Amino acid sequence: MRKMGAAYRWPSAATTILFIAASCAQLPSTSSVVIPPIPAGAARIWVYRNDAPYETNETPYMRLNGQIAGILQPSGALYRDVPPGHYAVTVDSYGAPFPHQFVEFDLGAGQEAFVKALSMRDKVGGPEALRTYFFTQLVPADIARPAIAGTPFYGGS
Repeated sequence: MRKMGAAYRWPSAATTILFIAASCAQLPSTSSVVIPPIPAGAARIWVYRNDAPYETNETPYMRLNGQIAGILQPSGALYRDVPPGHYAVTVDSYGAPFPHQFVEFDLGAGQEAFVKALSMRDKVGGPEALRTYFFTQLVPADIARPAIAGTPFYGGS
């Protein structure tokens, strides 16, 4: 059996410190990021969460027309540039969906839509067992832009 010396411990300690520092680094706020204009012939869909401190920290998939388009982070924002067309914005949720749980809308070239993801927690069984339902809501741009300005920016496409 080989004895591990200080030379072997140092890379491990340095790696651990780097991982800790990386996990503590905060993403820039949406307002501090330079957002490029919508590409010619495309449309843009913003999806965001403005969670209260006691809301779920789950990170569900966000889907555009059934296809995974991102992962929703608590109190975060992201956008996707898409071709003009009809879109359903859904968020993976526990159990069977409620009627009208997710928004659908049409976008033309150069248009933007802002979708807020909301959550509701429900007790299942014992007092500690909870499940989360997600909902989406179309929000006017003049309300959505200030709401996402201070949230961490999780990217665009």
